[in-house]
Amino acid sequence: MSQDINHIRPWRTITRRKSRQIRVGNVLVGGDAPITVQSMTNTPTSDAKATIDQIRGLEEAGADIVRVSCPDEDSTAAMPEICRAAKAPIVADIHFHYKRGIEAAKAGAACLRINPGNIGNAQRVREVIQAAKDHGCSMRIGVNGGSLERHLLEKYGEPCPEAMVESALDHARILDDNGFHDYKISVKASDPFLTAAAYHQLAEATDAPLHLGVTEAGGLRTGTVKSAIGIGSLLWAGIGDTIRVSLSAEPVEEIKAGFEILKSLGLRTRGVNIISCPSCARQGFDVIRTVEKLEARLAHIQEPISLSIIGCVVNGPGEATMTDLGFTGGGKDAGMMYVSGRPDHKVSNAEMIDKIVAQVEARAAVVRAAKEAASKAAE
Repeated sequence: MSQDINHIRPWRTITRRKSRQIRVGNVLVGGDAPITVQSMTNTPTSDAKATIDQIRGLEEAGADIVRVSCPDEDSTAAMPEICRAAKAPIVADIHFHYKRGIEAAKAGAACLRINPGNIGNAQRVREVIQAAKDHGCSMRIGVNGGSLERHLLEKYGEPCPEAMVESALDHARILDDNGFHDYKISVKASDPFLTAAAYHQLAEATDAPLHLGVTEAGGLRTGTVKSAIGIGSLLWAGIGDTIRVSLSAEPVEEIKAGFEILKSLGLRTRGVNIISCPSCARQGFDVIRTVEKLEARLAHIQEPISLSIIGCVVNGPGEATMTDLGFTGGGKDAGMMYVSGRPDHKVSNAEMIDKIVAQVEARAAVVRAAKEAASKAAE
């Protein structure tokens, strides 16, 4: 089954906002580039080994970009080792000290997350911009509703979309005035309504690529739901070029949630997309436990495979016609395995998990081989 169904189902089409394209290391952001997923390490950056280990886990989960905080000299001193070891481009998070930005650029950071208006006088800003130019760094202007400039809070009375957008454009103007245009912008808030409104206004005011996120969204469940609403609604409107799901959870969970949001909108297809029923008294097997086990055992699959797991024949056959693989319960201690939308063979409930995993892995191998062959043919 084709994974890209937007071309035959126009009601699923998302028309992306036209943004200019920048580079974050070897990753393109903006324009027609795929929407990227990123997270941030929470280890002390000065502990290079611990930070590299966490970056490895994020990369295995599919992270396109990884951000690390650089609050002090010890952190930037560890950056050369970290940047050399990482496969994903590294963004250095800089807040107030301009020297950390210069050090991070020299150390190999692919991007600086920095608000130029917060790092001092015009000369200091020019020095950071020159370091970014010299070392091929892009930048991200990161506006947060919880840390707006005092004069904007006095002007607007509270964090609001207008204040956040004005802040972002003020910072962007500093870079533009210094001939630097390789930047993206974020305007995050913990309130998804405020976040979405700010991004809609910003999208009209600039062609810069936009980094989406609902900041301080909360724990794994609450934060994922809140982020799915905020980020998902913006992506649905065609706004956004890279995303971070901000969770009070292990960073790998941010990557997983980010890809699930993109998969649900048909914007990325990494990994297995399991379509499963909520289960009821008609189920021919334990759907909930089965899906839990399949999610764990199929987490290593990177190829885009769709899999339907339905407990009975009411919706099972119909769902299976629209997925690469499917299993529908209904028979006595057995169910039907579907391949490419068609019933293929019966499988006992006792063997179903192992059999499904084997089928998915086999299909993933075929997809992987085809991709590799296409890549070689294009060389």
